Amino acid sequence: MFKKILIANRGEIACRVIKTAQKMGIKTVAVYSDPDATALHVKMADEGVAIGGSTAAESYLQIDKIIDACRKTGAEAVHPGYGFLSEREAFAKALEEAGIVFIGPNRHAIAAMGDKIESKKLAAAAGVTTVPGYMGVIADGDEAVKIAQQIGYPVMIKASAGGGGKGMRLAHNDAEAREGFRSATAEAISSFGDDRVFIEKYIVEPRHIEIQVMGDSHGNVIFLGERECSIQRRHQKVIEESPSPFISDETRQRMGAEAVALSKAVQYRSAGTVEFIVDKNQGFYFLEMNTRLQVEHPVTEEVTGLDLVEMMIRVAYGEKLPITQEQVKLTGSSIEARVYAEDPLRNFVPSIGRLTQYQPPEGEGVRVDTGVYAGSEISMFYDPMIAKLVTYAPTRAEAIQRMATALESFVIRGVNHNIGFLAAIMEKQRFKDGRLSTDFIATEFPDGFQGASLTEDDVGLVVSVASVANYIMSARDADAGFHLHPLKLSHEWTALLGVPPRKAIDVVVENTTGNDWLVSIDGKQRKVTTSWRPGDILFVATIDGQLATSQIERKGVEWRVYRAGGVTPVRVVTRRTGALAALMPVKEAPDMSRYLLSPMPGLLVSLAVVEGAEVKAGEELAVIEAMKMMNVLRAERDGKVKKIHAAAKESLAVDQIIVEFE
Repeated sequence: MFKKILIANRGEIACRVIKTAQKMGIKTVAVYSDPDATALHVKMADEGVAIGGSTAAESYLQIDKIIDACRKTGAEAVHPGYGFLSEREAFAKALEEAGIVFIGPNRHAIAAMGDKIESKKLAAAAGVTTVPGYMGVIADGDEAVKIAQQIGYPVMIKASAGGGGKGMRLAHNDAEAREGFRSATAEAISSFGDDRVFIEKYIVEPRHIEIQVMGDSHGNVIFLGERECSIQRRHQKVIEESPSPFISDETRQRMGAEAVALSKAVQYRSAGTVEFIVDKNQGFYFLEMNTRLQVEHPVTEEVTGLDLVEMMIRVAYGEKLPITQEQVKLTGSSIEARVYAEDPLRNFVPSIGRLTQYQPPEGEGVRVDTGVYAGSEISMFYDPMIAKLVTYAPTRAEAIQRMATALESFVIRGVNHNIGFLAAIMEKQRFKDGRLSTDFIATEFPDGFQGASLTEDDVGLVVSVASVANYIMSARDADAGFHLHPLKLSHEWTALLGVPPRKAIDVVVENTTGNDWLVSIDGKQRKVTTSWRPGDILFVATIDGQLATSQIERKGVEWRVYRAGGVTPVRVVTRRTGALAALMPVKEAPDMSRYLLSPMPGLLVSLAVVEGAEVKAGEELAVIEAMKMMNVLRAERDGKVKKIHAAAKESLAVDQIIVEFE
């Protein structure tokens, strides 16, 4: 077996590969850019090699630097992870010429499948069902419109070298096709250095289902079931699971057979994923093949009991696959949620900064793949993924419940994150029923994510948690001789929920014995048992016999209770204070409607207006590049530009003024 391998990646996937290598007794080498000098993957590896630069183009995409690091450390093989150089034929070729093993497919398979246009031609030749479309290179926006008209709207414009949802635009008409071509090519150049795009028919109400394949250098190829990846936002997967709650075993076998046939057609070796679009009648169409390990591979590992990274390493060393197709068994259900540093309440704009607190959940059937720790910096230069939260259980319903509980327990502070949004998805009845499609998020959250709405039970739980916590802290202060507030233990209080104007709820808390409390809320009594102590961020309790986990913090005179995907501020006060609070005036927020603000930190790529210009609603105002994505900002209404506050190529902070209107 290899004595030492280098991981040409960063973040959670680099850490994931290192864990398996350590299990196998293989030494590991990490490479790192300037912002990643103290990253977790560097700390975990046996050796680290600095490759300089901040952006991916200056560091993780530099083939010469990776090969030089291999030579310096004596690494015999390279695992590319996903993204970066993982699907670059030039990288596999350079390693081959340097006598270094690439832990992935042969470079000819990468070339054949990595190009979305050529892969569809090969798939058709191999008898794989494909989506109708135009696979040639498109010259300009006018030609894109003409092709789209011939195929019939809606169409999808996609980067040929694309992946990860980048360089993709959906068009319903000529204007969207022309604009989609422009923005998709710009994003493709930025992300992949290749501006070629193609157009294909968009399947209405589609599901995105992919087949995991694994091949060796002895001609053996097997498939390891499927993954349901239909929950997407901007073509980026958010929730994945295995097996799919939709397809039949017959459809699974037919999809698997086509995936294997395509893989054998290119003599595929290593882990790969064949992606399909599936319609409501279980008709399926080849979408693309990713010649690498997928982000969502853990759900396959959970239901098969196999370590895909170990299989990749062994196959790269020349070993045969350890199992046959007949030995592949899918057991139970697994779900993965991608935890990102982003703000769902502001249209998911990326969030950067330092993780002041980071405490992932634990427990039976819970797995967290991450590349960060408390104190880590979420950089503007890379993908904002914080972690992948994975749950496993004998049934899908149990896996969903474990996911919901784990999300409640996932502590992240210092940056905005999407845990509340993920929790809201888990609560959707349509998700629980398995009625999924790629338009799930757009349909279920038509106005974007506005935060979770507390049910009556949630409100009762939040008030109970805050009141008991307040009682415990008050008792501690009294025992210590402090009298910081005039609350009397075991007496009537008022809980003020939210920001002004607050909802006022009458509450009485009584400590019965030890860790047991009786909480009366508007006359309804709850029994709460907890060993929580001031300073604990997790409030784990049994409320009326049901286990409940919340996060709680003290901010000044206010408790902040994290529950049901949201944060509820609660002040527990005397009845007199509660009555007076209702009379307090409400401070109005300043009117910022005359300003175009940067919704995220990023680079101002271009400005489409000048001072004095008249603009119409919907017109493009500016383009911001953030975390490898192009974001077009448009006018919300008609107006006239009074002043330009930022220049093209300028780095912007969140909420920085770009344009001021009269």
